[in-house]
Amino acid sequence: MGDLYVWLTSFFFLIALLVIIVFQLMCLADLEFDYINPYDSSSRINKVIIPEYVAVAVLCLFYLLTGHWCMSLLCVPYLYYNYRLYTRKQHLIDVTEIFNQLHWEKKLRLFKLFYLIILLFLSIFWMILTALEDHDYE
Repeated sequence: MGDLYVWLTSFFFLIALLVIIVFQLMCLADLEFDYINPYDSSSRINKVIIPEYVAVAVLCLFYLLTGHWCMSLLCVPYLYYNYRLYTRKQHLIDVTEIFNQLHWEKKLRLFKLFYLIILLFLSIFWMILTALEDHDYE
C-alpha cells in the first residue's frame, strides 16, 4: 500500500510541473499575440522557473529514495539540463531578447511538456499496476 502512495505523490508532482510548463507556454503565446508586454511576460515566467527546477530535483530525489531507479533515471536528463542552464546563468528569460528567442523558448517548453506527459503516463501505469497488485493480495 505504501508504494501506491509513492506513485500518487509522483502523480501530483508531475501534475504541478505540467501546470507550470503550461503557464509558461500561455505567457509566451500571449506575448506572441501581443496580449501582454515583454516585461510582464518575462517576469511571470521567471517567477516560476526556480520552483520548476526545485520540483524536478525533488521528484528525481523522491524516485531515488523510494527505490524507483528507472523513473529516477528518466528524470536525470531533464534535471541535468536544468542544472546546466542554471550554472550557465541561462535559466532566466531576458526582457530585451524575448522576441528573438520566442520561437526557441516555445519549442523548449513544448519539449518539456511532452517529456513530462510521458513521465505522467508511466507514473499512472505504475500506480494502476501497484493498485491491482495490492488488490490481489487482499
